[in-house]
Amino acid sequence: MVGEILKIENLSKSFGKKAILKSISLNVEEGEILGVIGASGSGKTTLLKTIIGFHKPESGDVKFRHFGLLDEGKKVRRDPFVSVYDESSFAKNMFGFASQTPSFYDNLQVRENMLYFGALYGLGQKELETNINILLTLMDLKKAESSLAGKLSGGMQRRLDIACAMIHDPAILFLDEPTSDLDPALRNHIWSLVRKINKRGTTIILASHHLAEVEAFCSRIAIIKEGQLVDVDTPSRLKAKYADSQEIEIQSYPGHYHNILDALRKKCKDVTAMKISSSGLIVTSRNTKNVLHEILHIMEKLDEELIDINVAKPGLDDLFLKITQVHERSEHATPHHQVHPNHPIHHRG
Repeated sequence: MVGEILKIENLSKSFGKKAILKSISLNVEEGEILGVIGASGSGKTTLLKTIIGFHKPESGDVKFRHFGLLDEGKKVRRDPFVSVYDESSFAKNMFGFASQTPSFYDNLQVRENMLYFGALYGLGQKELETNINILLTLMDLKKAESSLAGKLSGGMQRRLDIACAMIHDPAILFLDEPTSDLDPALRNHIWSLVRKINKRGTTIILASHHLAEVEAFCSRIAIIKEGQLVDVDTPSRLKAKYADSQEIEIQSYPGHYHNILDALRKKCKDVTAMKISSSGLIVTSRNTKNVLHEILHIMEKLDEELIDINVAKPGLDDLFLKITQVHERSEHATPHHQVHPNHPIHHRG
């Protein structure tokens, strides 16, 4: 992390009388992967498109760090941050955007699509060829460079769309639901590519409704509900803030988990939830130490041999509802309060 690259300040956007974004403030650190998480219709896509300048907000601003020290009048800039809406041509070259719906041309080959989008940015022939060759390798598209885009598999089409968004080597890459409609194996492949892109120095902002997926890949997560920023923090800090219980996962032999649960219900009041999963027994408790002691005692009585045990806080998917409910309660208690975290986050035009 080498400092802020993007500042989102009190951003509000409406379509007609419907408010989609409500005074969102957020800073982005150069080099991070920021996940924007929320249910369908929460405003994630509108937020990304407003940040890149595709939509103009009713109020607020988005400022990016201008890497040039001089303005057009050859004067030294006092503030290195400039508005996306005032410097749209520069922002266009700084941002890359891959939408949910692919924007390449089905009847063009993979390489032809990349040549076309590179030409839109005015890249010279040598620079364009270099970028294409790098991206074909990075995105695992080298063997398909002469294939028609419309004939590619879903996973390859997603990779081509990202490659087209990166053809001009943007500082910040925006990905809108990059793994939607893909099977688990292809989703893992896309996430692996996202990591590779980030390691090359590209800051990434991605929108998703798969909290459990992005938890492992994002340095920070911004949670959006009904157009408002509920919270933004690292996955571990979000868990520490909102998880007041822990999960105990147990595997045993011969695995008569119903017997363990029956005994636990009768003897232990500190259990808040329990279930049998495909991998064993999962018990949730606010008093992990006491419950763990009781489980082991019950297993000994039932002659169950312990194979594996793990204690962890619930995943963010499990906490999502609670996080948004806490936000609702705080809003009702203080109606005019807005969340403006001071934590930092990096389109194709």
